[in-house]
Amino acid sequence: MAEFERERERLADTMDKRGAWPARSPWIREAVDTLPRHAFAPDRLWRWDGGAYTPVDRATDAEQWADEVYADPDAAAVTQIGDGVATSSLSSQGVVVDMLDSLLLEPGHAVLELGAGTGWNAALLARRAAPGRVVSVEVDAELADRARARLAAVGAAVDVEVGDGTKGWPAGAAYDRVIATYAVERVPWAWVEQTRPGGRIVTPWGRLGHVALTVAADGRSASGWMQGLGQFMPARGVPGYAESGYAAVRGREPATRQREFTRDLTVLRDDTHLLFALRVALPDLRVSSATDADGVNAWLHDGRSSWAAFSVHDTGRTTAYEGGPRSLTDELELAWDQWLAADRPDVYDHGMTVTATEQFVWVHGPDRVVRGQATASRCGA
Repeated sequence: MAEFERERERLADTMDKRGAWPARSPWIREAVDTLPRHAFAPDRLWRWDGGAYTPVDRATDAEQWADEVYADPDAAAVTQIGDGVATSSLSSQGVVVDMLDSLLLEPGHAVLELGAGTGWNAALLARRAAPGRVVSVEVDAELADRARARLAAVGAAVDVEVGDGTKGWPAGAAYDRVIATYAVERVPWAWVEQTRPGGRIVTPWGRLGHVALTVAADGRSASGWMQGLGQFMPARGVPGYAESGYAAVRGREPATRQREFTRDLTVLRDDTHLLFALRVALPDLRVSSATDADGVNAWLHDGRSSWAAFSVHDTGRTTAYEGGPRSLTDELELAWDQWLAADRPDVYDHGMTVTATEQFVWVHGPDRVVRGQATASRCGA
């Protein structure tokens, strides 16, 4: 029996039952079967135990280690920790497959990958594009070295470079396809400049989904639709990377405001399309929830100084408690109402356009902008 065959088959079967293997890209499943996840996972992984990350070592607990690698289509395996925060991961198989499908990759395409990580995604890209057609840029020199070794071990000819992914890799331009493995808030213009007209850019945006952009014939813009949901680590050094969590923002001071909250928090917990709309309207808002015997409780924070907690009581009533300069409860309700007024658009109704000077998100088409922002610089993220 092949190594970890049981775990591999279990994950593949789960994706079968979900219909998660894309029919238009049969090459992806063949590549995943040929280049298994565990061949790119480090011997030490990290598991969240509810309070901190704890190590899971292949040498001492191979079964648990394999379970981390092949846990679930939606589960990433954390491969690196820094100051108690996850800084790199082996992306979830479901998300990797979905993004590769969105890329519309063809044999012979020149590909730029931003974020080599373990090297697995680059190996899959090279399997389709051809040896020597993939360049991967990794900001962490140690991760880059490890990725090169793993790629060499499976015979994948990928050029792994150390550099700032927001600047792309101009030496290899122009590319037919560009794909990022980490989330950006603003799509770097360098990525558009280094992509051929008609070329495609697939990138996670804001840690809650990914977008596929096609570069215009004149090269002066890139535009396209949101493709799917999934949480991603942000680029290092940008807002959101290793940010303060709810507990740090909340602090120990008592709430300065409180009032009754009458909305159904199960919608906030379960409706991914509402969560995406909130992410568009309030990009710095972080939402979490949990269920106890009384019902759904939720917590919001902005990563800096404002927070809100929604506590359900045994009477069924919910109280909103707040602290900080912003009323996140009011902002939440306003954005929620705007989503309802727009007839509850889902994530796939949204799209994005990027130019050298601005980026904007639209719904149902580029003429209906719901959020715009100026870019920091022509090469900034």
